Amino acid sequence: MTKVHVTAALQPAASTIDLAAIDTRSTPGFAGNKSDGERELAAGTAELSELQEKLFAESTAGGTRSLLLVLQAMDTAGKGGIVQHVFAGTSPHGLHAVAFKAPTDEEKQHDFLWRIRRELPAPGHVAVFDRSHYEDVLVHRVRSLSTPVEIEKRYGQITDFEAELVASGTAVIKVMLHISPGEQKERLAARLNTPDKQWKFNPGDLDDRALWPAFQEAYQIAISRTSTADAPWFVVPADRKWYARVAVQRLVTERLRAMNLAWPAPDYNVDEQKARLAAE
Repeated sequence: MTKVHVTAALQPAASTIDLAAIDTRSTPGFAGNKSDGERELAAGTAELSELQEKLFAESTAGGTRSLLLVLQAMDTAGKGGIVQHVFAGTSPHGLHAVAFKAPTDEEKQHDFLWRIRRELPAPGHVAVFDRSHYEDVLVHRVRSLSTPVEIEKRYGQITDFEAELVASGTAVIKVMLHISPGEQKERLAARLNTPDKQWKFNPGDLDDRALWPAFQEAYQIAISRTSTADAPWFVVPADRKWYARVAVQRLVTERLRAMNLAWPAPDYNVDEQKARLAAE
């Protein structure tokens, strides 16, 4: 992926998206192997860290911009690993990671976007959502937790919400980590067979596996209905964890680069302060 922009390679045509046609073991925009990918990830850490710090520094001088990364996927696709590895070198002061679970009783009393709004990135911050408001059109569609009319309405509410975010200065990146059922089966088996990983296993994951085709259809519909120029969807093949991490790192880095961030000018006379310090 060195020197190659991944945006075009990972952004499907929303109107004709066919997840079954996307090879989950492919590595769009990257011609190397796992070792090459791991080196690429490590090499990209410094730039991403500096860009994040610039974004945070900008906010201390009145800047209002921020970035939101949405991660959606079937279970075991590597959302947690993305947070851990992609943002390993960034400052925790400017990073806000949220893993959305099933809504609480309090959250159920509000509009489905209520709990999402509470976790949006503050100016200068990068927020990473492990699952998000899309659960309310994905799971709800597959499991009939809301009526078709309500789900249809939510697609429009989501696009309006994300347009509002972008207009307020929040860059939005939405990533579907695209894993195959075969790879997921291997990862679930690994969890069950490893004592220190068994806590990650959820019997409900097997229930979702039985609904795999329905979930794939729900993802296709959601992507086609909510991918916009300002808040696009990216489909990242995720059978190779190392590739998915590099791809997401590059998506975030490219978006931060496009902000043309700069260190804020000091609100004091630098030479004067140097003189004061030298005089001590």
